[in-house]
Amino acid sequence: MSSLVATTPRIRATAAQALALIIGAFIVWTAIAGPFPALVQRASLLAMVISLGLLKFPLSPGGRLGPLCFLVDGLLWAGSMAACGMVVMSAESIMTTLPYADLSDIALMAILTLTILDLSRRTVGLAFPLLVVLGLLYVAFGDRIDGSLGHRGFDLYFVTETLLLSDIGVWGQLTGIAATVIAAFVLFGAMLLRTGAGATFMDLAVIVAGRRVGGAAKIATLSSASFGTVNGSAVANVATTGSMTIPLMKKIGYPAPLAAAVEAVASTGGQITPPILGAAAFIMAEMVGVDYLRIALAALLPAAMFYGAALLTIHLIALRRNLGFVPEEDIQQARQSLSFGRLFPIIGGIGGLMWMLTDGRSVGFAASFGVICMLIPFVIADLWAHRDIARTGRSLFQGLQDAGTGLVVVFIMLAGAQILVSLLNLTGVGITVSAMTVETGGENLFLVALIAAVVCLILGMGVPTTAAYVLVASVMAPALIAISIPPLAAHMFVFYFATISVITPPLCVAVFVAASIADTSWWKVAVNAVRLGAVTYIVPFMFLTHPGILWSGSALDIGEAILSGLILVVCVSVLLSGCKMLGSWVISVLIFGIAAVCVVFPSSVLLGIGTGLCLIGLVIGRPFRKVHGIGSGMDAP
Repeated sequence: MSSLVATTPRIRATAAQALALIIGAFIVWTAIAGPFPALVQRASLLAMVISLGLLKFPLSPGGRLGPLCFLVDGLLWAGSMAACGMVVMSAESIMTTLPYADLSDIALMAILTLTILDLSRRTVGLAFPLLVVLGLLYVAFGDRIDGSLGHRGFDLYFVTETLLLSDIGVWGQLTGIAATVIAAFVLFGAMLLRTGAGATFMDLAVIVAGRRVGGAAKIATLSSASFGTVNGSAVANVATTGSMTIPLMKKIGYPAPLAAAVEAVASTGGQITPPILGAAAFIMAEMVGVDYLRIALAALLPAAMFYGAALLTIHLIALRRNLGFVPEEDIQQARQSLSFGRLFPIIGGIGGLMWMLTDGRSVGFAASFGVICMLIPFVIADLWAHRDIARTGRSLFQGLQDAGTGLVVVFIMLAGAQILVSLLNLTGVGITVSAMTVETGGENLFLVALIAAVVCLILGMGVPTTAAYVLVASVMAPALIAISIPPLAAHMFVFYFATISVITPPLCVAVFVAASIADTSWWKVAVNAVRLGAVTYIVPFMFLTHPGILWSGSALDIGEAILSGLILVVCVSVLLSGCKMLGSWVISVLIFGIAAVCVVFPSSVLLGIGTGLCLIGLVIGRPFRKVHGIGSGMDAP
């Protein structure tokens, strides 16, 4: 046994590479030729993802407990394969009859659930699987709770029939989205980055913003926005781009907490930025029942406000602190290394994706077509430049491996989220919490929205954005819809708060990663991150009062929303950058603060007042003039 364990790492790596290739081929084939029947598609891909997950994230890499851990992983794998295989073989009868669970089904369900939760723990940490465990405990013991939060009680057989032997449990909507749409987009993102998009995004940002005031921070913002909309994970985005941008900002004079905060905020915004957004956008399209392009269009103005506020705040801070520019040699190096050969794969991939989406093709097909349109110019460019064809092959092979690893994280997380959502629906606690929220807030729109926002931030802390959105959408979106908020606005509201939970203390995982790279206090980074991203805490409330922000309503509604958003961005940026009117912080708060409050409410009169106050403040305060010396406000020690 010990000799087998000793050779396991090499065998595991080879098996993982082969399995990643199989998963990549499965994704492309089913996206182009069409998926298998729902339960077959979902159970087959989950079986492959679990296998790859156990290979890539073993229970223990070695040591005295190595043989025992190897045995545990083997048992989890065998039980999960049996569960998935049973569902594949019995798919037709499950969909056409109402099967009854027996003891073997209970055992398979227990092993499959344990495997999903343990792989979630290995890949994204304890917070999310603990939420699912709490859901399981609530199902088991919630009948002992008095009052509206209690339920009637459910036995193991009924729970197993719901979770394993139906299409509303593990094999429900979220797993279905993961097995088709999201799988194709994970492959698209992985191949795009492997064809050089990451370095290209960085070089483009250096060329565009390098000579501007606050250039290093603007580079971080632009590159992280570009990278994040493909990557879909704020934490992974910080870890990837932050390793380059944070040292650059510190090098030219940015305080470490501010540098880390810029990266954390910019990386978070990538998940709300069209055209791709993060995985949650595809889930939202299914939940709301609208086309994916409608979600992307709705996200356009809010994303512009998010990054507009971040860039403007950075600009004003850089003016006041007289921060240096990016060294000229770095700009020239970026310009020289950037070529059409590096741009064509990005243009081809995103262009092919958008072409198919606007042509009405399925999202999975569009993503696979985008991969093909990306790889053709990549291979041609490498051949034209006489590069080693073996290097090209290795890049593509590594892209498939990256896609497999990325899919493990997303698929396992969504399978776990599907279990949790099924439990919430089974017990009805989501509806109960929504009803309690509406009852507490009454008919007061802002009070109900404020309660929903706080709950979303709490539930989203420490949980990956996609899973956080699924959770809050199940619990809090119905509360907003119940007070006559349109479904799209309600889901965008909870989505935004689920997204910014990663920069909201105390459990702000994106901030933790950025602080570790910058080698500074995470609390100082969190304070600066909340200030830089302050507009994002306000914008969701405008979804409820200004439908034009989501590109809904008449041309006048959209025009008023754009003007309101512009005034809000300017006012909040001026305030949070520490600019003072006539040398007084109080006057700045009175002018710009009142203007910001006015434009949040849906009133043409208040919009006029807010616009007038903002213009007066800009003319008198002149916040865009260059000030020598260091002030207060956003300046981090």
